[in-house]
Amino acid sequence: MQFSDLKYEYLEHTADAKFKAYGKTMEEAFENAAVAMFNVMINTSKVDCKHTEEIKLTAPDIDDLLVDWLSELLFLFEVDFIAFGEFKVESITQVNGEYTISAQASGEEIDLEKHEIDTEVKAVTYNDLKAEEVPEGFMVQVTVDT
Repeated sequence: MQFSDLKYEYLEHTADAKFKAYGKTMEEAFENAAVAMFNVMINTSKVDCKHTEEIKLTAPDIDDLLVDWLSELLFLFEVDFIAFGEFKVESITQVNGEYTISAQASGEEIDLEKHEIDTEVKAVTYNDLKAEEVPEGFMVQVTVDT
């Protein structure tokens, strides 16, 4: 299976939502993880990307950066009522032992008639979390508390 064919997949989990996201680069895997998480909550194909948020975060390791990235997007969804449909991770860099992500998330204000909430995501967890290089590129695995 080529990553170009599969951006993300949902995995069996008893109570929460769990998925793997893939990419040729770690940046692309982070983008696809964001799409996978948002598709748990809403249908991202119904989102018009009229507004873009710039996001820059720093964390001590790649796992924390992944959780912080998705948690920041979830925060913007819950607090600022923004439904995101597109994600662009410009870079993930490591400097002096810390990882930094520079990215944009594009979407629009939540309209409950247009953006029906399928499942509420309460939090991004560290349960069974993975961010690793694989032969085809990169893979991240995430479980979100629903």
